[in-house]
Amino acid sequence: MSAAVDPGDSKERVDTRRSSLSSLDEKKARVDTSSIGTEDLVNAEPKPFKFTHWLLRRNLQAVDLDAISTRRSVYDDPDLGKHYWPKVDYENLHRFDPKARWTYREEKALIRKIDWKVMLWAAVSFSALNLDRNNLSQANTDNFLPDLKMTTNDFNLGNTVFRIAFLCAELPSQLVSKRLGPDRWIPIQMCLWALVTLFQFFLTGRSTFLATRALLGFIQGGFIPDLILYLSYFYTKNELPVRLALFWMSSNACSILGSFIAFGVLRMRGVQGKAGWRWLFLIEGLITFTIGVLTFFRMPPSPTQTKTWFRPKGWFTEREEIIAVNRVLRDDPSKGDMHNREGLTIKRLWTAVLDYDLWPLYVAGLMFGIPTTTPNTYLSLSLRNIGFNTFQTNLLSIPSSVAGIITMFAITIVSELVNDRTWVAMGENVWALPFLVAIYTLPEHPNQWIFFGLASGLLSYPYTHPIQVAWCSRNSGAVASRTVNASLYNMFVQASAVVAAQIYRKDDAPRYRRGNAVLIGITLFNIVIMYPCIKAYYVRRNKQRDKVWNAMTAQEKEQYLTTTKDIGNRRLDFRFAH
Repeated sequence: MSAAVDPGDSKERVDTRRSSLSSLDEKKARVDTSSIGTEDLVNAEPKPFKFTHWLLRRNLQAVDLDAISTRRSVYDDPDLGKHYWPKVDYENLHRFDPKARWTYREEKALIRKIDWKVMLWAAVSFSALNLDRNNLSQANTDNFLPDLKMTTNDFNLGNTVFRIAFLCAELPSQLVSKRLGPDRWIPIQMCLWALVTLFQFFLTGRSTFLATRALLGFIQGGFIPDLILYLSYFYTKNELPVRLALFWMSSNACSILGSFIAFGVLRMRGVQGKAGWRWLFLIEGLITFTIGVLTFFRMPPSPTQTKTWFRPKGWFTEREEIIAVNRVLRDDPSKGDMHNREGLTIKRLWTAVLDYDLWPLYVAGLMFGIPTTTPNTYLSLSLRNIGFNTFQTNLLSIPSSVAGIITMFAITIVSELVNDRTWVAMGENVWALPFLVAIYTLPEHPNQWIFFGLASGLLSYPYTHPIQVAWCSRNSGAVASRTVNASLYNMFVQASAVVAAQIYRKDDAPRYRRGNAVLIGITLFNIVIMYPCIKAYYVRRNKQRDKVWNAMTAQEKEQYLTTTKDIGNRRLDFRFAH
């Protein structure tokens, strides 16, 4: 028998070890930051990848690939560096070295490897989410509502239940993710919602439909912020936005693939005496479950934790791990504030909720998507109502998905050219307005191809949600608040979908003129009032910070950094993006 261990004694040894580690690392920080040579560092800010430069071959000066690419950071300041040192339990601390230097060749090779190993599978996982979120619209083209003896209002209620469940799960999902780690929680979520999706094969009516909608919403809630948080472990602030844009482009590509899958699977109506939409849920659920299981093996916890029993050599060499960790921390030292298995405290959670400087972006999340969400949800029903059959309707949804990829790519280029977030994010509503007006003015029985052209033009809008997600993350500042604020923002986006699901009503069908008038009014509010007010707010806040910070002496700034308990965007040296 093994000897008994006194729990109190064990706790004391753990506390002593932590105290020793903390003292050792503080000493190491003081020694290292006072002896760092900085002559070989790059002074210029890292330039984000720009599609415009790549396409037009502009500003692509030859770079000496063997020159040092390490950027200067706060860690190189012998006085201020110690205030930004990672926590002692940060999972990558053993690879953190302020003296580390690397070349452009090494960094480019590492980013390519991260893109292929990390980003590609993240995009596959995100596509699986969209495959299962979009299949209800495809099922609608195969007499889904009549088969279950439901109406348009029942369909609206189902979408509302889904969004409310999704909304309610956002923060709990983030709390679980921070405790377990997104590398564990993401594949668990995928497998669970895949099972619910495939069991929709057995739907019997309104009650089971609403139950599965609630379960899907609750399980999928928090998935997107979890995935963005995970990617932030590997990418800098200039690298992440363009990858998020590609992220949502993959969503449109998945919609196209889903339409082709539906076109084939819905032809199975009558097989084993079952409707085609039942086979669609079953097959797509099995696809997602397979991806979910594989994701357990494709998402390492961090750049320094890729070695495991099924991957004994890991993805990165020790040298690559050093580069991966130090380039991310030099870009954003706040990423060392928490480790990837550290749960959020109630105090930090409440602090993030009360962060009023993010409230303008929550309002944007609530309002910006309503004008396009409602028509998008009802596209398949609207096309069926004006005379297109099941298979034509699924194929006719493809052109707007293809155009959406192009316009999203274009809006990314525009944001790079003007280096602005507010006015570019407003572009989605500016695009939607003329199409909504044109659809509103159509006669009672419009030509089906004219309606299809206008509806497809409307739904080809440049999706600016990725810009606003990155904007919210940037304006949060700290890792803890970034996690919660991303969830809160997404909760308002889901609330937006709840509102959007109630605008087209049965008594307004099939032209939904009253609903379209409401959408036009919301669009005008967003363009004329909401976005200009958000811009003015952040400009004013930055001016307030500048006035205080610039009036401080160097000694006062150091004293502030030494003693402040402010974190993230509460710090006086933080500036808001707009």
